[in-house]
Amino acid sequence: MLRTVTTGQPTTPRSHRRAPRRARRAVLIGAVAAVLAAVVYVCAVFVVPLLRPAGPRPLFQLPVACGETWQLGTYPGHDDYDVDLFPTEGEAWGRPVLASYAGTVTVAGINGSLGGRTPDNPNGPRGRGGGYWVKIDHGGKWETQYLHLLEPPLVRVGQRVAQGEQIGRLGSTGNSGAPHLHYEQRRGWEKVESHFDGVPSGITHDDTEYTVKRKSNNCPPG
Repeated sequence: MLRTVTTGQPTTPRSHRRAPRRARRAVLIGAVAAVLAAVVYVCAVFVVPLLRPAGPRPLFQLPVACGETWQLGTYPGHDDYDVDLFPTEGEAWGRPVLASYAGTVTVAGINGSLGGRTPDNPNGPRGRGGGYWVKIDHGGKWETQYLHLLEPPLVRVGQRVAQGEQIGRLGSTGNSGAPHLHYEQRRGWEKVESHFDGVPSGITHDDTEYTVKRKSNNCPPG
């Protein structure tokens, strides 16, 4: 007589065996959908604003004291739209460097290396890059940069500054041959011709060495 041998394990219907596999597939699809949604969100938050056009140009002023006349210049290899500022009268070392327009400080530190040029040792070794420098975000994708300051900036990252507020003192740190202020205006990531008091500076190309003179209207209100 033949006996039916059992293992003691119940037989699971085929349809029930498929259920866990379908559940795992649904979880996987849900996870992929969540990741894609997160990517779309990140793109919306970070990429879309970058594609927006810049706002109107702020009414930038010369980054030096009210009423002073300064020489603005450039030279071959300096890069288009880079502006070097030198005072036309008086000592250059330590002159106040002012914010061209109100904004928020995004950089305040050292660019490259400082070198060793100081008022006591004006012919000391050059450094690299911009030395002590400051960058200010003015909103609307506009920013300004101030390089070769004499000493650590007088402002800190995240600080809100007013137009005309002192952010440092003029020096010759970094790759600098003499005390001056290297200055830039940028629209987004693009460097553009600097305007002061609504007037183009005249410093555009760096094909030749040339200079212009401009008077500062970076004056206290009233």
